[in-house]
Amino acid sequence: MDRTDFYREIAANKRRTFVLMFVFALVIILLGWALGFYWGRPYIGLGLAFVVSLALAWGSYYHSDGVVLAISRARPVEKSEYPHLYNVTEGLAIAAGVPAPRCYVIDEPTPNAFATGRDPQHACICVTTGLLEMLDRYELEGVVAHEMSHIRNYDIRLQTLAVVMAGMVVLLGDYLLRSMFWGGRRRRSSQGSSKGGNPVMVALLVIAIIAAILSPLIAQALKMAISRKREFLADATAVQLTRYPEGLASALEKLSASQGRLRAANKATAHLFIVNPLRGKGLDRMFSTHPPLAERIARLRAMDIPQAPQEASA
Repeated sequence: MDRTDFYREIAANKRRTFVLMFVFALVIILLGWALGFYWGRPYIGLGLAFVVSLALAWGSYYHSDGVVLAISRARPVEKSEYPHLYNVTEGLAIAAGVPAPRCYVIDEPTPNAFATGRDPQHACICVTTGLLEMLDRYELEGVVAHEMSHIRNYDIRLQTLAVVMAGMVVLLGDYLLRSMFWGGRRRRSSQGSSKGGNPVMVALLVIAIIAAILSPLIAQALKMAISRKREFLADATAVQLTRYPEGLASALEKLSASQGRLRAANKATAHLFIVNPLRGKGLDRMFSTHPPLAERIARLRAMDIPQAPQEASA
């Protein structure tokens, strides 16, 4: 594998994320238009989609971190309980140029970690007790740097937005299908019969129906793609902070070798963790929000760390 400059890796992942979010927005606009078209007033459908998505985004923006911590059964910890966690977190916060996030732990032996919050000023990092017991200091630095990267890159906000947009796509698609199935208000051509109807309108309606049927799969695929790209970005940014890719690579190897699912995680929060907490086969693996660990480790070990110029000797 060719060696990769992590600066190029960061820039490439940011571009891909922008494209994915743009496609996400287009899907919502299409479904909103389709709903309005079915009602006979396309602009009303677009307005409804905008208002509902704005309300969901507002609620998620201000309350998502508290909900995630409560669902995960995380508890706040003081520096006296885990001083090494606080020391690593505070040092990396200085390196990242962000306020030191609050520290939480989940009392579970399965190693894992995540970050949440609406911005760097209201962020927290949560790790399991199993992770603290398993990793050495360099590996812990790699994991915390990864989560600090999510905070500095505003991934904690982006991931919340992606979840809200995915929910919006599913809600619009489901409502459109239910309206059509139960009769609702049908849009007909001016001739009043399908045989003599406007073929363009009929084609648009067929497209709208297909989009509504496929919307849950499209939403899940886009959410997974965004999550995977941001994981690669956080790995690359973590290397920028620690200047030591082997620490995170070694930590990911240990997490990959650990067995069992994290009981505190579920499908709503799985995308936040550094590795997929829902271990398994079949659909769990097929619809994973994380890229393969082997690929992440390989990318980390292929990164070329630019050396700082040496000072001239006196």
